[in-house]
Amino acid sequence: MAVRSVETTGPAETETLGAELAGALDDGDVVLVLGELGSGKTTLVRGAARALGVSDPVTSPTFSIGHRYAADAVTVSHLDLYRLDRLEQEDPALLADYVGPGRIAFVEWPQEASEELAGARVRVTLSHRGGDRRSIEVDELPPPGAAGGPR
Repeated sequence: MAVRSVETTGPAETETLGAELAGALDDGDVVLVLGELGSGKTTLVRGAARALGVSDPVTSPTFSIGHRYAADAVTVSHLDLYRLDRLEQEDPALLADYVGPGRIAFVEWPQEASEELAGARVRVTLSHRGGDRRSIEVDELPPPGAAGGPR
């Protein structure tokens, strides 16, 4: 997956982009989802989760840190770390149920310096463009130890 920049004109298009992203993900992948409040982060994750086979309602996990959803072949994890200052100050097992084998994790407001997220495969950045329009950039991150730094 190469760097891709897209402008969507509404939530349905943002969900469709999430679904396309899901098609390129594998078991164990972590996707970092960045953007200001209301930029469509959960909408993008909802589209990806649906494409992966989640039938339950996909909602923002802001007040609970994370949700896990049963999908067709993996568990889809949806985390929101907005309320955490630094993961280094948290219990090391905080993310253990959300990332790793058997899961695909989408992390809103990621603490990129954390060890648990150091192997993230993709970074998605959403920006408001007025009304329902969003600019979305999808970057595949280099593997750990590859030129360009850790992923």
